[in-house]
Amino acid sequence: MQSEYDYIILGAGSAGCVLANRLSENGEFSVLVIEAGPMDNKLLIHIPAGVSSVYKDSSINWNYHSETESELGKRQIELPRGKVLGGSSSINSMVYMRGHPKDYDRWQTEFGLKGWSYADCLPYFKNGETSERGENEWRGGSGPLGVSRAKLDNPVFDAFIEAGAQSGQGQSDDLNGYRPQGVARLDSTTRDGRRCSAAVAHLKPALVRSNLQLATHTLVEKILIENKAATGVRVSHRGQSLEIRAHREVIVSCGAIKSPQILMLSGVGPVAELRQHDIDLTHDLPGVGRNLQDHLKIHCTWHCTRDVTYHKVDRPWNKLAIGLRWLTTRKGFGASNIWEAGGLVSGNEEVLYPNLQYHFAPVVANYEGRKIKLEQGFTLQVDQLRPTSKGHVGLNSANPADKPAAFFNYLAEAHDVRELEQGFAKIKDLISQPAFDEFRGKRTDPAVEVKSSREIEDWIRATASTDFHPSCSCRMGLDDMSVVDGEMKVQGLDRLRVVDASVMPEIVSGNLNAPTQMIAARAADFILGKSPLMPQAASFHFQ
Repeated sequence: MQSEYDYIILGAGSAGCVLANRLSENGEFSVLVIEAGPMDNKLLIHIPAGVSSVYKDSSINWNYHSETESELGKRQIELPRGKVLGGSSSINSMVYMRGHPKDYDRWQTEFGLKGWSYADCLPYFKNGETSERGENEWRGGSGPLGVSRAKLDNPVFDAFIEAGAQSGQGQSDDLNGYRPQGVARLDSTTRDGRRCSAAVAHLKPALVRSNLQLATHTLVEKILIENKAATGVRVSHRGQSLEIRAHREVIVSCGAIKSPQILMLSGVGPVAELRQHDIDLTHDLPGVGRNLQDHLKIHCTWHCTRDVTYHKVDRPWNKLAIGLRWLTTRKGFGASNIWEAGGLVSGNEEVLYPNLQYHFAPVVANYEGRKIKLEQGFTLQVDQLRPTSKGHVGLNSANPADKPAAFFNYLAEAHDVRELEQGFAKIKDLISQPAFDEFRGKRTDPAVEVKSSREIEDWIRATASTDFHPSCSCRMGLDDMSVVDGEMKVQGLDRLRVVDASVMPEIVSGNLNAPTQMIAARAADFILGKSPLMPQAASFHFQ
């Protein structure tokens, strides 16, 4: 590494990869990207069906857990986060979902974030992708991120889609398009049968540029701040502590768990938290780490009466055949992210737009440690999309190598329990439809004996887990608890921004990878002083 750059980006995840590409593309500025993990050289990262292995792989994973969650039976909830080139986009389930248009409109109207309506964000979504659907009013056709339609042919997927119509929960051809509600076959961030992570889409093609440098296996210790301005970073690299200067900006893109930790280690955050760990106060910013939000999920499983599910794929000869087909053709089961169907539905008549999300797979998978056991059946999980329970990220110590403390406060609000109970009712309604009659066997989780409201609530509290969407812990806003403004500049400090899912003022109603890349593309224009892309008002059908 050199001793100074124009821009230093902390984290080579979904946001950092986009920023590295955009900030270096004109050749005018020198850019350094710092990543704590290794290169994405493991083959299983790039095989979509390998997701069940890579997200448990400790060599490319921060292996976070929540702190004890009092409303979830005092459990610590497993929270994988990517520690590898591409960040969590290299270990996630690759579902491409933008969130509902009304999410972004609320950012503008309810949080006062001018220029963040969906019409403002849509051109960045479109510019960022090449969709197999082709370019149209809603989708892009020439961007760096590959987005593919679901391809596995399985009658249980067909039953799921048909049950959407039979139940009245609805169907959609594209949940990111004209009809953003109902059940549908989903898109994935894959291209030509391979995972298209943010690293593959944005960073790797840009690394040929002489003005862009990547440092892996490098841990950020703190941001250097002088006279209320970020001047660089101190890092640990190959056993040495080094200081690197930034002429223009330091950009924190380490995700909703680690970005607040780095700010607090640098003396930026709530006074009480910093004093507790003997960290000198650089800038009092009480919102750092607060407002933490996530999607809590429950999952239900049924035995399938027909031998058509994917329970045999982990048998040695089948695995070999699947692997050989993928290696030679990039097709077949190996090219699938498995969760190829899902939906956005409303749990009650009071919500203005869908507050529940489905993910569906024609298999039942249970983990025994890192080993996965497959059973003949199908799984339908439901996420609560807009929780009212909020948590915070704190510190366990002042040591940068220690894990931060994540208190999600899941189900602290009775409203969230009710919505997951409604989600369970929606699942049962969907699976009870005639379309599933030839497939539906005994419900295996929860057991069929779980019937009463109390039993259902107890089961939810005992089994609910995250869908791996932490966000909002360095939120954009205009009030005293906001951390960054609408251009992601840290409040009260110069030359410092946070750009990742942590800046969302409120979690979006869907998966976070696509919105995070959109946010980073918008941030690049703010940083470079470019005029934003012209808003595009697409047409939508809202029920």
